[in-house]
Amino acid sequence: MANTEAAGEVEGEAPGNAKAKGILGNKKLLMIAGGVVVLLGAGGGAYMFLGGSSDTDSAVHAEEEKKPVLFVDMPDMLVNLVAPADRPKYLKLKIALEVSDQKTVEAVTPLMPRLTDTFQTHVREMRPEDLDGSAGLYRLREELLRRINQAIFPAKVDAILFKELLVQ
Repeated sequence: MANTEAAGEVEGEAPGNAKAKGILGNKKLLMIAGGVVVLLGAGGGAYMFLGGSSDTDSAVHAEEEKKPVLFVDMPDMLVNLVAPADRPKYLKLKIALEVSDQKTVEAVTPLMPRLTDTFQTHVREMRPEDLDGSAGLYRLREELLRRINQAIFPAKVDAILFKELLVQ
């Protein structure tokens, strides 16, 4: 009995069992620590996902930094679309250009004939089906915006707004 106590074993236990308990204890400790880390990570992720933030003033500052936008009205346009000769189709457009500052307004205004020509050249090649639904209007808006920004570069128009769009 003295020999087993000297080796670190307790009476009634099999040899090497104390070593196994030490390993199992370390595994349990690691699993608990890992679980705590996962829960903290998940909690932090949920906090960020649900919009929690310690900087609540950032939204207020973003609104204060927004500059007022300016709008430039383009001349009304009436354009014939590609359609059978026996049933002509027309598109009536009233468009406003959204710009960020007075400097851009001053750059766009003298180029208005060029912009009107650019718009009419593109729209005359369209079919009435090209304007169907919101996707058709979105494509038209994006294409006109791309063309206008090419025509007035280095100035930049931020958006094109349809005030009236009538296909007849």
